[in-house]
Amino acid sequence: MPHLQQFRAGKPGFYPDQTIYAEYACAEFGLTFEHLDRGTGVVFRIASSSTEISFGAGRCSWFPQNNATASSLASDKYFTNLILERADVPTFGGQYFFLHDRHRAHRPPGHDRSDAEQYFRVLDASAFIKPLQGSRGDFAQPVHGEAALQEYLDRVSRYYDAVLMQRIFSGLEYRVFLLDDEVLYTARKYPPAIMGDGANRLCDLLAEHNAVLQARGLSPVTSGDNNPDLTVVLPEGERWEISGRMNLSAGGRMILEALSPGHPAYELARHATNALGLRVAAVDLFIDIDGKPELTKIIEVNANPSIRLLEDSGRSDLILKIWRHTFVAMGLLDV
Repeated sequence: MPHLQQFRAGKPGFYPDQTIYAEYACAEFGLTFEHLDRGTGVVFRIASSSTEISFGAGRCSWFPQNNATASSLASDKYFTNLILERADVPTFGGQYFFLHDRHRAHRPPGHDRSDAEQYFRVLDASAFIKPLQGSRGDFAQPVHGEAALQEYLDRVSRYYDAVLMQRIFSGLEYRVFLLDDEVLYTARKYPPAIMGDGANRLCDLLAEHNAVLQARGLSPVTSGDNNPDLTVVLPEGERWEISGRMNLSAGGRMILEALSPGHPAYELARHATNALGLRVAAVDLFIDIDGKPELTKIIEVNANPSIRLLEDSGRSDLILKIWRHTFVAMGLLDV
């Protein structure tokens, strides 16, 4: 069996992770892998003796066993919540609001920017807001105060058409990854952090962190809810956590960590994916919400999740299991 590191070696920074995993899985299962764009990894073809399928990076789905309707519904956070609530799966609800006047004739009243300002007041001028169809934690953050809301909406409107606004809750965040009804792995999610070096001010370290995010096409982060003195120099090795999004792409951490057997999060995750009609999904959820161990709710459902965590955790066996599921579903391999 080839080592995953062989396929990672020498790849440029822009090269898609999933392309590496696809080529690795093809070598393991005896399928043909062919680049279609001069080795960039952004478009490729996988073939057996009788079937071939093309894949693309970016917004393209890596999991063709998820049908287009299910994937599209899951990409809209408000649609997802409506479907889950209809299936008695608890979510954090919220309302959606458009940030531009274009297409106004095609939407019902109550969802314009002025309505967002009114709803924000209903939530006592504190809310968690994220793009309605965003990903990788882009612009997903708590917002406090009406001045901060206006600044946030101005910034996000440059990149997105609509946002979802929700009441702020706290809890322990987990990701449950499913293939059909099988829980493949569970991971605990932690917020990103800046590490002190004993020399640079916190504001300078934060600027470096944000420069990396922006180079990846993600929004910069603010100093968070604590309003720290950004001129302080963090001692070497001291961590300063950034509240809000916990995505790996935004600097967060995930650690493989199973919940207790029979934890309600597992059944909720299964119900969520079945309600949406997904065969592959990563379900993000909060447990122990606001300190109440019995409360578990779905944050969102990802129909095209990254699996870089598995490579970082040395679980190439699970990467192969995911791709085998894809190959079998698409007729490239026998069951």
